[in-house]
Amino acid sequence: MIKLLLADDQALVRAGFKALLNAQPDMTVVAEAADGAEAVQLSHQHEPDVVLMDIRMPGTDGLTATRQMPPGPRVIILTTFELDEYVFEALRGGASGFLVKDTEPAELIQAVRVVAAGEALLSPSVTRRLIAEYATRAKEPVKATGLDQLTDREREVLSLVGTGMTNDEIAAKLFMSPATAKTHVSRAMMKLQARDRAQLVVVAYESGLVRPGWL
Repeated sequence: MIKLLLADDQALVRAGFKALLNAQPDMTVVAEAADGAEAVQLSHQHEPDVVLMDIRMPGTDGLTATRQMPPGPRVIILTTFELDEYVFEALRGGASGFLVKDTEPAELIQAVRVVAAGEALLSPSVTRRLIAEYATRAKEPVKATGLDQLTDREREVLSLVGTGMTNDEIAAKLFMSPATAKTHVSRAMMKLQARDRAQLVVVAYESGLVRPGWL
């Protein structure tokens, strides 16, 4: 059973998400928060597997709350495509991915399952566009710790992860099996001490290995 925490200052939005998610046989909403500070507190108390976090809330916003989360919960940032300026900062702060608020119900449910399984929510085309857009606001490239530990193939795979490719897409592009692609990704995560693919994307951009506009 996937335990979820909903963090949104609009009670009606939380009620809609709760009804949808609780209707799934493998999901249960264990807590609701109206702001970021409450989300952090309830995460310590209820130990959810996944947190659906609105990025804009009064008081402690979703970005700050994501940085303050205890180890364990995976955070999906809920955002509006045109307005939010902090999506890439949320990935840098530890989020495992993000969704636009008007996403289809089936896509939201699938997203929760993907993130709960330890993957990052980086494959949808809208996500790739957001990564590219907000990466342009990122800091100047810096030398990422551990990047020199990667093999040439691992660096190549990392650059493709940075563009939002899935393991299957990487495998097809590099003429390898998906299992081999997954192994390269896992080794890169271990060497770079990244907790998931979202963190690999941050490293790829911040090190200059991938440049915005390469998608």
